[in-house]
Amino acid sequence: MTKSPKTSPSPDAAADSRWAVLDLLATLTLWVREDGLVLFANSATEDVLGVPRRSIEGDFLQHYFVDGAALSRALQGARKEQFSALRYDAHLQRAGQEAFPVHVIVAPADRPGQMLVELLPLEQQARQDREARIIDQAQANKELIRNLAHEIKNPLGGIRGAAQLLQMEIESRDLIEYTQVIIREADRLQTLVDRLLAPHRRPHVVGTVNIHEVCERVRSLILAEFPRGLQVIRDYDASLPEFRGDMEQLIQAVLNIAHNAAQALVDRIAEGDGEIVLQTRIARQVTFGKKRYRLALELHVLDNGPGIPEAIKDRLFFPLVSGRDGGSGLGLNLAQTFVQQHQGLIECDSVPGRTDFKILIPLP
Repeated sequence: MTKSPKTSPSPDAAADSRWAVLDLLATLTLWVREDGLVLFANSATEDVLGVPRRSIEGDFLQHYFVDGAALSRALQGARKEQFSALRYDAHLQRAGQEAFPVHVIVAPADRPGQMLVELLPLEQQARQDREARIIDQAQANKELIRNLAHEIKNPLGGIRGAAQLLQMEIESRDLIEYTQVIIREADRLQTLVDRLLAPHRRPHVVGTVNIHEVCERVRSLILAEFPRGLQVIRDYDASLPEFRGDMEQLIQAVLNIAHNAAQALVDRIAEGDGEIVLQTRIARQVTFGKKRYRLALELHVLDNGPGIPEAIKDRLFFPLVSGRDGGSGLGLNLAQTFVQQHQGLIECDSVPGRTDFKILIPLP
């Protein structure tokens, strides 16, 4: 598309210090005139478009869209109808690259004739929606588990006590076997209830945490259980800072994920090429859980197993959901609970041959 000559923004607009805070946002954010002339573009816009800010400012934003006319109509609509915000999907064009899908939000600014335009990458929007759904589901699961466990626990004690009293009155050995079955099953259910309530009962013990100490503890435990046919590879970022948290909870969370991975690798372990990678990275200017963080820890637990069955991918962190026979379905649910107690989140991306559980925890 042929661009018209650039127009310099007004000096007072260029010097507006209020816009500096927009550089802290991860979303593409621009301050424009109602005709589309860019007065300010934040650093995220520079990164995505691959164009210096000084080249964007003073140019018309329509030049960076596959369909610039749609943006012009949105700007006019937001001005004339005075919508609180006008939204639509579009594609950015970038030199030498494929068109980039974004969700466009146009809102009137607090100055006449000016607009605020936000461009949310559709992939990022989908991820944020998924994160919000995971958090909401985890909260609902926690309340459900707590209430259900208490509802089960109270009558369970009565059933077991009644069976014990009945057993004392029965002389027939055959009938005593039935009361013993009742007692054993009541004990099994009691154990399950205790495991469901465990993360809500245990106090959150905060101390200084080195994430690589957590990884090394998990690595040694996994290799002790699977000494042959499995490699647990370290891929650490030594620059990661220590942070405040509950080390035992984090060890349990990472161990639950790594142990699930090792059990999914049983066939590859038998062939001698099972592999788990513990990878740590630092993420900058990330948004998750509807909050913005300057720094965050990324801990990846990757394996080369068969992947997670499609039937349970959307319910992976639900309690009592398991992808293998004999599994309790509590490991990942407890891991998510422990990580969320650190204001973090666990995400999963799985295809045959590669499963990646990513733990995100904000850093100070």
